[in-house]
Amino acid sequence: MYYQEREKSILTRLLCVALLGAALALPAGMNPVTEASYAKLVASQKGKVVLVNFWATYCVPCRAEMPSLVKLQQKYGPKGLLLLTISADEPEDEAKALQFLTTVKVPGPHYLRKTANEDNFIRAVDPKWSGALPLSLVYDKAGNKVKVLVGEADLKALETLIQKLLM
Repeated sequence: MYYQEREKSILTRLLCVALLGAALALPAGMNPVTEASYAKLVASQKGKVVLVNFWATYCVPCRAEMPSLVKLQQKYGPKGLLLLTISADEPEDEAKALQFLTTVKVPGPHYLRKTANEDNFIRAVDPKWSGALPLSLVYDKAGNKVKVLVGEADLKALETLIQKLLM
């Protein structure tokens, strides 16, 4: 009987350790971005060249270009580039978005658009934006918007612009 109780105790501990490990392996949640917090998020990055990418899991071109954006971050991050990805997925698809970001190894933190009025959000990001995805915006070190790219970005032109802004 002593040995049965001891085995149960050991199994219980092992199960607890396994569950804790599984919980720690899950990616953290996404940070919500509203009209007001978007401007603050970009402004808080002054001193860096910021590449903001709006994307969604349902957007094939978004998913296709993300690995190239990650490569730009890896290459130019040490020189002052910051990639901020903001998912336009619905809140109920947050787990799917996080899974994609984890698979593609997109550096965090990760953001999710949260708005009560999509038109107001779109106007707050860029008055000329229709809401089409993907959308990439480039900000210089002073926080000024210098480029808006709707649709798949011309990655060579984007890299050239980033190099210029980092000088």
